Amino acid sequence: MAASERILGVEGGGTKTAWALVQGEHVVDAGKLPPSNLRLTSPDQLSRILRALPGTADRVGIFLAGCGTEQDRTALARLANEVWPRARITVGSDRDAGLAACLGAGDGIVVNAGTGSSVTGRRRERIEKAGGWGHILGDTGGAYFVSIRALRLILRDYDLRRGNRRFAANVLAALALNNFDELVRWAQTADKTDIAALAPIVFAAAADGEKPVARIIRAGARALADFAAAVSARLEMDAPQVRLMGGLFEHQRAYAESFASALQEKRPRARVELATRAPELGAVWLAANGEMVAPSLHLSIKRSMPTEEANARSENLEQLSPREFVELFVAEEQSVERALRERIAQLAGAVELAAAAMRNSGRLFYVGAGTSGRLGALDAAEIPPTFGVDAASVQAIIAGGMAALQRSVEGAEDDTAGGALSIDARGVTTRDLVIGISASGSAPFVRAALSRAREIGARTILLTCNPELSDTPAVDLVIDLPTGPEIVTGSTRLKAGTATKVALNIISTGAMVQLGYVRGNLMIDVQPANRKLRERAVRLVAQLGRCDEKTAQIRLERSGWNVRRALKE
Repeated sequence: MAASERILGVEGGGTKTAWALVQGEHVVDAGKLPPSNLRLTSPDQLSRILRALPGTADRVGIFLAGCGTEQDRTALARLANEVWPRARITVGSDRDAGLAACLGAGDGIVVNAGTGSSVTGRRRERIEKAGGWGHILGDTGGAYFVSIRALRLILRDYDLRRGNRRFAANVLAALALNNFDELVRWAQTADKTDIAALAPIVFAAAADGEKPVARIIRAGARALADFAAAVSARLEMDAPQVRLMGGLFEHQRAYAESFASALQEKRPRARVELATRAPELGAVWLAANGEMVAPSLHLSIKRSMPTEEANARSENLEQLSPREFVELFVAEEQSVERALRERIAQLAGAVELAAAAMRNSGRLFYVGAGTSGRLGALDAAEIPPTFGVDAASVQAIIAGGMAALQRSVEGAEDDTAGGALSIDARGVTTRDLVIGISASGSAPFVRAALSRAREIGARTILLTCNPELSDTPAVDLVIDLPTGPEIVTGSTRLKAGTATKVALNIISTGAMVQLGYVRGNLMIDVQPANRKLRERAVRLVAQLGRCDEKTAQIRLERSGWNVRRALKE
């Protein structure tokens, strides 16, 4: 195998698709994409995922969950050949990639505990498996397993004792829920990834002395140890090498220790270690037929940006009194107004583009990562009820998906392929407007989404707080708000976040005004979904219809509480 060959390794399952592009001894690019279980993902979606991966590679190894039969492998290879017609293709199951990452060509047992779980063992040519049956019937010992049992514990404890454990309060707080009824409704629509994401709270509760929660965790570790011991026995391995992989083992070292302790009781000579290579690198290894050195990741250090620079005026924050801190904070916020005033022309241009898109039956998309993505999601959520437009007309795309609204999703901002794929997944067309939001202007997820939208023919805007951006992407309009260094270095949720929120308010509200959703300064399409809004609707109709409030309410009741229709009576 030539050192110049580019090898793409892909490992996909029910939670995500991870990939790495390797050349020589180095990972030159890597990322994560949506789930790609061969049996559960539609062929069209799977094709979109594969086409979002790097298009130039000499060898491609694709190993997906659900790829268990020769027929599966033939279908996957055929699809891969359509995407990479000149590459040498290797396909198989995600278990194959896990074995390769952990054991290379050697013998041993791999225990995977992430969202789900599985145990796979190999001795020479023989393979034995346990677990991996999915979250409904199996996945014992994975993050879903411990989280769903912990949720059941909360409700059982409440039913039996009207208990009010701190653990229950922490779960409600993490999900921004107010009571157990809301928790039940959330669980009915949550997918397995949403539920599994509660695992850190479960483990924290166990560490905090919640004994029933600790018993759930020990049960999961012991079940995985039972599977590993059974696989070891079937393979007649008295002293197996056991490698642990998956987010639960990686981030919860106590879980790895609990598993090792349980396995020692059944296989005292087992050697348990954490895996040191990711499964996508196992996919690379298989695509290279084992002819490769373990790659290393090289990162380039970028020049500091204005949003990351230190603010000389706030160098002594810890020495300030509360009043002095507030005075400094308020003074710094003056730069937000200055930044917006300096970009009035660009903001007006954005209002025109948004109004034009929606007038032409197009949609408005906000794309962001982290704070920027959450600000976009906030504005997108508020426009439909405020102005009575369809919820699909203003949409938010956030790196890392819905989970990123409540917590940081590691690596999501850097997911270039995911940014492009998100545009395809939403069906963006030439009628739509895509606004990329990035305080630094350099978030790969956002830039890739803008690039893909422009390829499709949609209009595009970049909203940033970095006027010194040197490699500005090709977009229809750039709004670069010069907010300057933050009072807390790099915390762009502060001045940059405030300026971004105001800019989005201007763009969306301005577009709605242009489209006739406001009369004077009144929201004539407000959705009266609660008492306060119904009272507002009555006052609106009374004022604009020049009638008393009793008549206004009668007209609203006849029109189904539609203000616009009530005004036509």
